[in-house]
Amino acid sequence: MNPLPMDDHSSSSRPDGPAFGSGADSGRGGGFGTLAPRSGNPAGTDIRRRNNVTVTGREDGPVLLLVHGFGCDQNMWRLVAPMLGETFRVVLFDYVGSGRSDLSAWSEQRYSSLDGYALDVLEVCEELDLREVTFVGHSVSAVVGVLAAAQAPQRFSRLVMVAPSPRYIDEDGYRGGFSADDIDELLESLESNYLGWSAAMAPVIMGNEDRPELGQELAASFCATDPDMARVFARTTFLSDSREDLKTVAVPTLVLECTQDVIAPREVGAYVHAAIPGSRLVTLEATGHCPQLSAPQATAGAIADFMEPTR
Repeated sequence: MNPLPMDDHSSSSRPDGPAFGSGADSGRGGGFGTLAPRSGNPAGTDIRRRNNVTVTGREDGPVLLLVHGFGCDQNMWRLVAPMLGETFRVVLFDYVGSGRSDLSAWSEQRYSSLDGYALDVLEVCEELDLREVTFVGHSVSAVVGVLAAAQAPQRFSRLVMVAPSPRYIDEDGYRGGFSADDIDELLESLESNYLGWSAAMAPVIMGNEDRPELGQELAASFCATDPDMARVFARTTFLSDSREDLKTVAVPTLVLECTQDVIAPREVGAYVHAAIPGSRLVTLEATGHCPQLSAPQATAGAIADFMEPTR
């Protein structure tokens, strides 16, 4: 596992890879001169440290903001980020409550709504003064990107939705992939035995039974998350209904789905594509819910192709 270079404000250091800025000059080291701190974030909050912000890739390239989903962190992008970084400036971070974020900044009230995660996105964008951003969101974060773009349209130029789902529960005329009883059982299992749930569900979510190391990696990511924080994120994710929010999308959008995905079946990809006028739907020759790990070259290639006019 080769982590990307981490911000020097991260909660635990990694010796491999250059630090991003230091001290009073944070945000100006390594040639990223446009990433100076901004003034619009909450007083006294160090967003870079709080969200473990990482910047890599080509200094003058179009900006890609890669955002992880439930139970994960920015390391989920480690295979596609170097490929994309050859052409683009790549920004990654961890939601508060995930990865190497500052867990002391977590609030159940804030993160019981997808709006709380969208606020993390917007505060990172404000801190780094990011504009003309292509938001690349995995799973539930695809919808978080929709919410963030609606709140600050001046910052976002494109959306890439990787295995998205605006609603996981089936309803009349809509197939999300789960019954209400399925979701209740999933949440009850998660809340009663989080580590056991992680070990059992990670291989199912990942798919690719012939590559068990992928499921093991996802299980390890789940298990590294604080159970109480994971419980809140899970309920927020699996009980949300963001179908109406899709109507607000006003930027070019790429919907990436896999041929087989138990979390976001292809009916969901078709629904999202139909709900966002002018969107592009690409079906990757990949199985499981995490194509950035199971099919990184195809995932990076689809994103790069979508970005072709801006390169």
